[in-house]
Amino acid sequence: MTAFVAGFALSLSLILAIGAQNAFVLRQGIRRAHVGLVVATCILSEAVLIFSGVAGFGALMERVPALEPITRWGGAAFILGYGLLSLKRAFQANDALEAASSQAQSAKGALMTCLALTWLNPHVYLDTLILIGAVAAQYGADRWLFGWGALAASTVFFVILGYGARGLQPVFAKPSAWRVLDAGVGVLMICLAVAVAMA
Repeated sequence: MTAFVAGFALSLSLILAIGAQNAFVLRQGIRRAHVGLVVATCILSEAVLIFSGVAGFGALMERVPALEPITRWGGAAFILGYGLLSLKRAFQANDALEAASSQAQSAKGALMTCLALTWLNPHVYLDTLILIGAVAAQYGADRWLFGWGALAASTVFFVILGYGARGLQPVFAKPSAWRVLDAGVGVLMICLAVAVAMA
């Protein structure tokens, strides 16, 4: 169980950092829009990434340095775009910011946005493929147990974030609260994009 607990703790410490993916899951949870689909997509993506890292896929990034600038600049560009869209939403008309807006995102749109925020984020590869993969390797035969612990932490986090956000819906019934959330997410994403580009 030591490997499982270690994997759980490491994964939780990495995933708690606020990022584009977490902000999106929070927003979907508050709006009660395709929460199950978004949460399941995040968990399945984490499973693929974590176990790829545990299996040693992190070695590929080290052997092919050319992949690093591609993932870094591509990820920075996408995160910047998401941040600008969030700022745009913050200044839109009130009726477009209501939780029950008729302009709700489709299931396909939510899925594609979730996949993009997950797979175009360069930090996810550093955290899962390389960092978790490298630490898991130290546990030898128990590295798979370490991976299951890491996945368990991600699962717990996304379920709580997605479904726990519903408790905040009364607060976000006010358009002003949505504007504050979107403005905060927008500024955060732009700062994150700059940090990724300068890394």
